[in-house]
Amino acid sequence: MSVQSSVLGFPRIGPQREVKKALEAYWADKISVDELLKIAKEQRLLTYETIKSQGVDFVPTGTFSLYDHVLDFSATFNALPEAHANSGLSALDAYFAAARGHQKNGVDLPATEMKKWFDSNYHYLVPEFSENTQFKLNNTKPIDDFEEAKAAGYNARPVLLGPITYLWLGKAGKGASAGFDQFSLLSKLIPVYVELLNKLSQAGAEWIQIDEPILVMDAGANYAEQFKQTYTEFAKAAPSVKLMLATYFGRLDANINFVKDLPIAGLHIDLDRNPEQLNEIISAVAGTKIGLSLGLVSGRNIWKTDLAAAIKTAQSAIAKLGAERIVIATSSSLQHCPITITAEKKLKPEVLDWFSFATEKCAEVAVLAKALTNEASVADALAKNAASIKARRDFEKNSDPAVRQRLAAVKPEDLNRKSPFNVRKEVQQKVLDLPPFPTTTIGSFPQTKEIRVQRAKFNKGEIDQATYEKFIEDEIRDVVKRQEALGLDVLVHGEPERNDMSQYFGERLSGMEHPDSAWVQSFGSRYVRPPIIVADVFRPEPMTVRWSAFAQSLTKKTMKGMLTGPVTILNWSFPRVDVPRELQCKQIALALRDEVIDLEKAGIRAIQVDEPAIREGLPLRQKEWSAYFRWAVDSFKLATSAVDDNVNIASHFCYSDFQEEATMQSIIDLDADFVSIENSKSDAKLLKAFTNKKYPADIGPGVFDIHSPRVPTAEEMVARVREMTKYLGPHQIWVNPDCGLKTRTWNETTAQLENLVAAAKQARQEFSA
Repeated sequence: MSVQSSVLGFPRIGPQREVKKALEAYWADKISVDELLKIAKEQRLLTYETIKSQGVDFVPTGTFSLYDHVLDFSATFNALPEAHANSGLSALDAYFAAARGHQKNGVDLPATEMKKWFDSNYHYLVPEFSENTQFKLNNTKPIDDFEEAKAAGYNARPVLLGPITYLWLGKAGKGASAGFDQFSLLSKLIPVYVELLNKLSQAGAEWIQIDEPILVMDAGANYAEQFKQTYTEFAKAAPSVKLMLATYFGRLDANINFVKDLPIAGLHIDLDRNPEQLNEIISAVAGTKIGLSLGLVSGRNIWKTDLAAAIKTAQSAIAKLGAERIVIATSSSLQHCPITITAEKKLKPEVLDWFSFATEKCAEVAVLAKALTNEASVADALAKNAASIKARRDFEKNSDPAVRQRLAAVKPEDLNRKSPFNVRKEVQQKVLDLPPFPTTTIGSFPQTKEIRVQRAKFNKGEIDQATYEKFIEDEIRDVVKRQEALGLDVLVHGEPERNDMSQYFGERLSGMEHPDSAWVQSFGSRYVRPPIIVADVFRPEPMTVRWSAFAQSLTKKTMKGMLTGPVTILNWSFPRVDVPRELQCKQIALALRDEVIDLEKAGIRAIQVDEPAIREGLPLRQKEWSAYFRWAVDSFKLATSAVDDNVNIASHFCYSDFQEEATMQSIIDLDADFVSIENSKSDAKLLKAFTNKKYPADIGPGVFDIHSPRVPTAEEMVARVREMTKYLGPHQIWVNPDCGLKTRTWNETTAQLENLVAAAKQARQEFSA
């Protein structure tokens, strides 16, 4: 019997970013809804054809989204917030309003909260529930997507976000009573899932993939009874459906003890992130009829799969369970990878040969399945793979002695500032001379079409460096002038020279490669091109000093130097897999340490080192947290500790959960002088976390959502500042946006910041005592 193959999902951005362009054109009223949906259909069908053409047996459906797959389920199950659902907007526009807000034609709606999808850089929209939530099938998207693929001739397997994970990802929304538990809604949700399962079965679905990544979390153990109740009812009400329960990003651990008893036909496990779990899983399911989907091809990284090693792993499973119970698959959805290496024109062939993007990973899955059935049929592909793996392993044997020796020489005292925060604050107050409730922004200002055009011309060689740098100087002049006119207290240079906060540094650090077409979705229409760490990392020359020093020369106000922190550069890159992440992070930290020192020498007295990904990189199992936090915090301190007391070291965190005591303590341990956090959509829960641990330094909880074009009033922002004073001392509070402003227009930015400055002035009057 032949071994079958599958992938759990695929990028939904389009080979040439067709979906991004269509979305932004629709939002700008440049194309109609019919044109948008036509482009979406074209990209779905292209995705199915791409997967099938690589030889994969099962093609996933329902994974394509115009914004976010979690928000898709909220829309499908009638769980959009009431204000959005009853706004009078079309179903699609209400969906987009929940994603990004809406302020048009008399309808004023804020966006819903956004959080990171487990330990990835993908953002999802948080579902909101209350006792009044009434689940029903509000649309037939999962069924429509399946029928579309089936009609086009594909062996389609529908993919659903599982009910336990879906509820766990949500929160109590408006109207929920105190102490409301969203799992009290499970009995209402199960029948709607059953209805959907039956409709998919009636449409011809033989297998249905249900994603329950909560099972790789410690929290998964808390819902053993809910899993049993849910999947037992699924089996009774939809007996003809074969369910593939999918887990990814981690290991099941003890959760396998109840998962093995669920009435499911298949179980998918991630053997890329946690290969050591295979034997335990096999032992657990051996006495059942559950088949195993082996996630042997990484859905999260871009290195070629060592097919010879993967074959041995799969053969060990087949020997114990039989080929008929094994499926070869990607470890998770491929949405976290770029689409194909064939689009890359910049990388050297010998370097490109190390990599495998989403399309190539589909081929790897298919080759593995065929090799397990008849190895001779794919002998050429296996030989080519073996040669590629050997070339990479040979390269990995090299290291940079200077980088390794410098890191080995780091001493504990190198991680600490010269004085404690209370001493530094007095010194900095004299230098910075800031008013109460000082105002600032997070760093970036609008990346206009003109900026993107000039950058593209420079990259293509159509304009010389002097012309490009003159353009950037003019942009910085404009940004500084605008900020002074607005009355902001601490300024930024606006980052017109930067493409992305991680990519920019990846292009300037030795040991990192930067593909030119390797786009990955971060959220909605926001795509990034993560650098790839291939060797030891160091800084050949200053990266930001030229622009920060120029900006400071234009104003007497304090100008912030802007850097991305070592943990975030690591987490927002594709890391090496041959050396520990800690080593890679500390190498980046030393490179940034040199940059911080040079910024200080250039007269910069405020330096922001952003770490939005410090919580994101947290291991999913709590027993691994302390080790991670130790090297993550040390990396930040290594990067920032060499400056004098009169330099204000800031950091920024967005869309992070700080409720855990260990996470909050790690933020304190960074010993920053000032941190800014996303706050406008978090219902003050972040403020409570900073209060519970009595955060000792200055803090700027965001007063407006930068991902939305909506312009909150000054009074809304003042209300948020008042709320902050319930949890923080007025002397601690800065007034700033949630995050950078690069995705906004100048009209939106100006209006938002005018209201921000007005709010700060009013707060100074109210709290002058």
